Amino acid sequence: MTETTSHALRYSTIDGEHRHELEIRRSRFITVLRRVETEDEARALVAELRREFHDARHHCSAFVLGPDRTTQRSSDDGEPSGTAGVPMLEALLKGAAVDGGADLSDTAAVVVRYFGGILLGAGGLVRAYSDSVSQGVATAPLVRRERLRLLGVDAPHAAAGRLENDLRASGVAVLGTDYGAKAATLRVAVADDDSAITAFAERLASLTAGAASAFGLGTSWVDLR
Repeated sequence: MTETTSHALRYSTIDGEHRHELEIRRSRFITVLRRVETEDEARALVAELRREFHDARHHCSAFVLGPDRTTQRSSDDGEPSGTAGVPMLEALLKGAAVDGGADLSDTAAVVVRYFGGILLGAGGLVRAYSDSVSQGVATAPLVRRERLRLLGVDAPHAAAGRLENDLRASGVAVLGTDYGAKAATLRVAVADDDSAITAFAERLASLTAGAASAFGLGTSWVDLR
């Protein structure tokens, strides 16, 4: 689940925490969605909500982690097997889409149920837990994450400011400029694919008449809002 083994270039996640509530045949279904990055963080959310809603009968959960969504877990927490956790997980996996495909990850969902006295049956429970998460995701603010290639460009002190402005004007994300004793180093981010790297190199050559070139600084996942 490390960045070096990920094949994804972008995905979505929850922007912080979001809550949504449904009432179905007098039962309350309170959905809490939170951005998480580890299994421990996901399990901590469940523990927090057990304390907050200590009188609720069920605290069912599901979470999906990693750019490639390689970690997926779910729990029925006392509901009949397969009626809560799995439908919740499936709703998360269908929850957000980019370029025609679902891509929600790094997200934990907990549905707190207060029983209203009317049995819903297995089918009713599946629909209730699935709808709770689906509606929660549909109303939640999302963050787009993209894996970007970080590059450095050295430039003379006197030319660094103008080059930074020119790069920004041409649509390049400039993260900052570090001024050293002999030169300034601009740090830029471009999409982590060969075509984007090539396009940036050509743009840089055009702006500097071939005087500057870029060198790699690794990759990083960046939130795009």
